[in-house]
Amino acid sequence: FWLKEYTRNAPPPIAHRLKMTARFKKNRGMRGHVSAGHGRIGKHRKHPSGCGNAGGQHHHRIFMDKYHPGWFGKVGMRNFHLIKHGKVCPTINVERIWSLVSQETREKFAKEKSKAPVIDVTKAGYFKVLGKGKLPEQPVIVKARYFTKEAETKIKEAGGVCVLCA
Repeated sequence: FWLKEYTRNAPPPIAHRLKMTARFKKNRGMRGHVSAGHGRIGKHRKHPSGCGNAGGQHHHRIFMDKYHPGWFGKVGMRNFHLIKHGKVCPTINVERIWSLVSQETREKFAKEKSKAPVIDVTKAGYFKVLGKGKLPEQPVIVKARYFTKEAETKIKEAGGVCVLCA
């Protein structure tokens, strides 16, 4: 019973309590000297100029202006109900659209020209189709939230269709 109580209140392991050896401390050499090297007049007080960042606009102003300009004040407008994912719009280029479909599918639709594969870009995690690169002369139906003008013209030139989906 007493062992359980003892272990519950036991101090943390030695690694957490490492202290400097007392005999090596500066104060050992200062024994007998009244102010221990901190001067009689000024005195060694606890926080003579305030704790932490105190006095940034008052007695520490020169320091703050010199080394931390722009620390105080505000910039810009406040956005109270900030929706972070509202502006997310992952993009994909026209040249990479066919990489979302397997090679077998591409070959299959290359043989029968009457049909075209539907490539839903949003299922691959992209929202917008951009117009960089070339498309093979093979019709394709591309579904996306947004298309640039260049992407739209390139897909239509290849005989494809752009389908907007929310």
